[in-house]
Amino acid sequence: MRNFVFGIVSTFLLLVFAGLAFAIFGLMPTNADSNPPSIERRIATNALDASLSRRAERLDNPVPASDNNLIDGMKIYTMNCAVCHGTLDNQASPLEHSFYPPVPQLVLDPMDDPEWHTYYVVRNGIRYTGMPSWNHTLSEQDMWKVTGFLARVGKLPPAVQQYWKSSYGVLPPGSANGRSQLQ
Repeated sequence: MRNFVFGIVSTFLLLVFAGLAFAIFGLMPTNADSNPPSIERRIATNALDASLSRRAERLDNPVPASDNNLIDGMKIYTMNCAVCHGTLDNQASPLEHSFYPPVPQLVLDPMDDPEWHTYYVVRNGIRYTGMPSWNHTLSEQDMWKVTGFLARVGKLPPAVQQYWKSSYGVLPPGSANGRSQLQ
């Protein structure tokens, strides 16, 4: 039995040291313009979700989802987020595949995370991804406005959809002939 446990521990240590050697000797690719393997993507996504669930306070958005606040959130998104996360003309960002991992396109593929997850990411950023912390740049209210906009990007009220169309020349995703999914 002792030899069996020793074998398991030795194998585990060998794998750890092999992984460290792989990284230390430069055998791990470092280019940002490649797609992560599916297992890496799955592990990183699960680790991020677990970390957010553990660290982020479960706060309710103190900024009401009024038409004006959603339009303000849209403007904040356009000025600060669109270059990486996709523009409001329903086009993917040209930088989408310039980051490792690729940047989520939040307009074309809206998130289904709770608002407190999104707010935590906007406020604190995500280490090693290029997602900055906006805590020192945006006010609390502005971070909540963009959070509210992102939470509703696929189901915006008609007045906000109309503002989107008049400002960007296209209807937002989730609308059909100018009608919101909420109708």
